[in-house]
Formats: sequence, C-alpha cells, structure tokens
Amino acid sequence: MKTNLLVLLLVPALLAGCATKVERVDVEKKVDLSGGWNDYDAMLVSQEFIESALSGHWLETFSQEYGREPILIVGYVANNSSEHINTQVIVKYLERELMNSGKVIFVASSEEREGVREEREDMQAGYTDPETIKAMGKEKGADLMFIGSINAVKDQEKNKYAVLYQVNMELVDLMTNVKIWFGQKDIKKVVTKPRLSL
Repeated sequence: MKTNLLVLLLVPALLAGCATKVERVDVEKKVDLSGGWNDYDAMLVSQEFIESALSGHWLETFSQEYGREPILIVGYVANNSSEHINTQVIVKYLERELMNSGKVIFVASSEEREGVREEREDMQAGYTDPETIKAMGKEKGADLMFIGSINAVKDQEKNKYAVLYQVNMELVDLMTNVKIWFGQKDIKKVVTKPRLSL
C-alpha cells in the first residue's frame, strides 16, 4: 500500500520535471546554445553589410551617373560551411533594410518571379477585369546583383574548438560583371564542451 502511494506521489513529480519549458525573449537578445551559427550571428552580419553598403561610394556614383536609384537583385548566397545555415535570413534582413532606406529598389529574385509571372499569365485568361490586367513584358531589369558566401574554418582538440565564420557579400554590375562593392564580416567563437555529459 505504501509503495503504491509512493508511486502515485512520485509519478506526477517526475512528469512535471520532464515538462518542456518555453521562454519568450527579445529577438535581439544574444542566445548561443550550441556554439554553431545562429540567428544572432545572422543579425550581426546583416547589420554590418547594411551599414557598409549604404555608406559606400558606389551608391552616390550610380545616382550621379544615371540620375536614379539603382535596381538590385539578390543572386546566390552559397553556404560553404559544414553546418546547415539558412542564408535567406541574411538575404531578407539585407533586402528589407536597404529597400526601406529609400536609396535602392529591389526586384523579385528568379524564384519569386515564377509565381508573379504565373499570376500575370492567369490575368490574361479572360477572368480578370480588363482595366486591372497587368501587361506582359513590363518587368524592370536589375542593374546590380548581390552574390555571397558563408565559409567556416574549425579547429578542434578534445572537448574544445574554435570556429571562424567568414561571410562575404559582393555587388556586381550586371552589364559589365564589375564588382562595385565588397562586404566581409568575420565571427569567431571558442566553445568548450563539458567533459562528461548525460
């Protein structure tokens, strides 16, 4: 009887100890659980590139030469590290802040254009009010393309390792293939794992 009572008292306590705990934190708070690439790293990299790109002389040079804002597109950002890194987090930070600056215009990426073109083609099928149909062949072409890469170098001994993430972003003139801006941000981490873990 005492054993059954003890089990009845212990089971809820054990189950409560195994419950998942969720804590909401500010998105700008630095949280680094594993030592791997994370959202805070993506934010640091993006902020560096945004500041560097908006203060670069290429922007003023383009505006003086053409008398308008440059039209940009984001190309391929390669993840050359051994980790899974969603490069779209960096890309979308970059697009949002640069576009909201009012100094540049972005056009849809090649993947995004597919859906837009399908919608435009659907408008031609006769179901859309003719006054609201968007004509074919009016897309704006980009002047400049962002391309980039994430690279990582890791050095490890026993339960300690150091990792360097180097993120590069370049702006290329689509007419001439000339690189007109280059941004680089390095992040280095030293991680010590416990010798014994459960």
